Amino acid sequence: MSKRMRRGSNVAVTQEIPGLTGVVAGVRWDAGAGSALGEDLVLATILCDSAGRVLSPEHFVFFNQLASPELSARQLTEALGGDQEQVEIDFGRVPPEVQRIVLMLYLNELPNRRRSLGQLRGCEVRLLNLADNSELVRSEDFAPLLGEETGLALGEVYRHGGEWKFKVLGQAYAAGIRDIAADYGLPL
Repeated sequence: MSKRMRRGSNVAVTQEIPGLTGVVAGVRWDAGAGSALGEDLVLATILCDSAGRVLSPEHFVFFNQLASPELSARQLTEALGGDQEQVEIDFGRVPPEVQRIVLMLYLNELPNRRRSLGQLRGCEVRLLNLADNSELVRSEDFAPLLGEETGLALGEVYRHGGEWKFKVLGQAYAAGIRDIAADYGLPL
């Protein structure tokens, strides 16, 4: 099923693969040789209600909180297959009030560092089958679309008509985690 997807496109993953129990979302980036930029990039997963707001602060999964309370989303401590970061999403454990699971990439803000996602040479998100790690879909390369932004909504796994779908977003945020927090009702 592996295919390349552009911003705004979506695929019904559980409809195309009956019996799919979950996915692993992997993020790959190329920060260039000798660049410390890659060390400051953070993958975050936000579990949202039907209004697109985070369920609670505990439903924001990132390096300081590696799993949601019910373990439906877990950041893996070791990424495989060439990804820099990965998060596992178990459909059976996702609470019914969660309608969207949004994957974000942002620069950890450090004083006096003038960095942006526009410095990346490559950046993409892909979905793998949780059962066998086979690649289902991969996004287009977001890097050519980025400038001075410090946050990026990569994609989302969402409920639709009793199925799970995946949509490539590619929405950039000028103020990184601050803008992301405001959009999703996340207290900082």
